[in-house]
Amino acid sequence: MSLTLTPARRRTAAAVLTAALLVPLAACSSDDTKKDTAGSTASGSPSAAPEANLTVLAAASLTNVFKTAGAAYEKAHPGTKLTFSFAGSQELVAQVAQGSPADVLVTADTKSMDKVKADTGTPAVIAKNRLVIATGEGNPHKVGSLKDLADTKLKVVLAAPEVPAGKYSKKVLDAQKITVKPVSQEPNVRAVLSKVELGEADAGLVYKTDAESAKDKVDAVEIPDAQNAIAEYPAATLKDSKNAEAAAAFVAWLSSPEGQKILQDAGFQKP
Repeated sequence: MSLTLTPARRRTAAAVLTAALLVPLAACSSDDTKKDTAGSTASGSPSAAPEANLTVLAAASLTNVFKTAGAAYEKAHPGTKLTFSFAGSQELVAQVAQGSPADVLVTADTKSMDKVKADTGTPAVIAKNRLVIATGEGNPHKVGSLKDLADTKLKVVLAAPEVPAGKYSKKVLDAQKITVKPVSQEPNVRAVLSKVELGEADAGLVYKTDAESAKDKVDAVEIPDAQNAIAEYPAATLKDSKNAEAAAAFVAWLSSPEGQKILQDAGFQKP
């Protein structure tokens, strides 16, 4: 028996068929929207930023400030984890030369950085520093100037000659024609500070920022600008880094307003 559809019935049937066809399409569209939204959220969410574990080789005098800077950077870049290795610049350079895996190098002088220029990107000076005389709390031996360090009754400790702080110390003492016979020469400037803190030395030449970090244990005797030396801190990515983009981002951040504020709040000078 043939069935003849009236125009009204044909319209109804077409509407039903259309609705039936649209249901799976709508479901697919809904799934795709969810996927697109999820993808958009993943790419746009800070918490889903590409992870990068960066190893930063940094001069010992940056110990305190880089811990603060690292925490701030990780908070702003939750996909990045920073691991710092602090030592004298000469030790860091030796590590790079030996191929130790790392992503960023920050030294306390440009000469140290120059020794591994074949292994780094172009360095940028991120901060400057200057020397002070660190003494025991209250300055019990009344040290007032560089010339007082020549007193053989005074136990003076210096950084070793191959350490940037040691080079700067020698430079300022030689310029003033002052001969100092240190009781010890330390592998980095933080070790000099520690000797004074512990009372194992009466005085030592350290960076201003080091003395500031231990101001409850040591006093700082300022050295006039005309007699002082300015330390420069270059930072560079390492060419063998497996996280080149993340490493470059951290180095750039150190020169950003946020990075500079942290450095200068700790007593470092503008680059």
